[in-house]
Amino acid sequence: MNPMSVCSSSSSSSSSSSSSSNNTKAWIVHGIVAGVSIVVALGARAFLSRSGKFRSRVVGIIPARFASSRFEGKPLVHILGKPMIQRTWERAKLATLLDHIVVATDDDKIAECCRGFGADVIMTSESCRNGTERCNEALQKLEKKYDIVVNIQGDEPLIEPEIIDGVVKALQAAPDAVFSTAVTSLKAEDAFDPNRVKCVVDNQGYAIYFSRGLIPHNKSGKVNLHFPYMLHLGIQSYDSKFLKIYPELQPTPLQLEEDLEQLKVLENGYKMKVIKVDHEAHGVDTPEDVEKIESYMRERNLS
Repeated sequence: MNPMSVCSSSSSSSSSSSSSSNNTKAWIVHGIVAGVSIVVALGARAFLSRSGKFRSRVVGIIPARFASSRFEGKPLVHILGKPMIQRTWERAKLATLLDHIVVATDDDKIAECCRGFGADVIMTSESCRNGTERCNEALQKLEKKYDIVVNIQGDEPLIEPEIIDGVVKALQAAPDAVFSTAVTSLKAEDAFDPNRVKCVVDNQGYAIYFSRGLIPHNKSGKVNLHFPYMLHLGIQSYDSKFLKIYPELQPTPLQLEEDLEQLKVLENGYKMKVIKVDHEAHGVDTPEDVEKIESYMRERNLS
């Protein structure tokens, strides 16, 4: 399999989507709030007081860029004959709570590919520093107004539609949160992989912290096989009003050290709701991951 295959559109397979979807169990809400200074927390509360308590209009945005230090051209890599961005789009189309889905990209090759299989595309600037900023720019260019924006990362081509709906429901049910995301159980072999982001949550359903290292970290320095470590799945939803504020927030120390954009949200005192789901996570971070996910799909007859 050539990871840099030229994009060619294929028709979607509803049977494989349904098979994968049936494996998803009901989500369980977890979470945690970050402790920050009183001044910043007051700013967050002031923002929340202006926000509505129910967010009904929802758009799904799939940010995609060609340039990547770890895997250039990743959205166009073929997975069993289809570009990865197409597989992600097909999965997102099965979610029931999205009113609209678009791909946000700064690359003409990705845009041409996506239009070829029927996706709506919004061209965004090359200056976007991360997927959240790309989602914000795309939101401003949409004609319709939306209350919630779901950032559907294109490197989880087997993402469950129920998880997309789950993060939307979590944000709709938590008027004090501006952000929601999902985690699943972390496999022991991924414990020290910096590409697999870990998360810790409190018993109120809000995120405490995210890290590329193993958290929590015990005194032995080894993986505790009995502890329920959690893996961040990357899918995120935002209150649209907060999304407009996000690019104006200055980079924060933890965000820069970990290179994780969600830490800027926590460091500025905003609440982030987390749901835990039963999901076989198959993120594609490197070319080697493509072979792994293709083997997984062949074993389960997922075309």
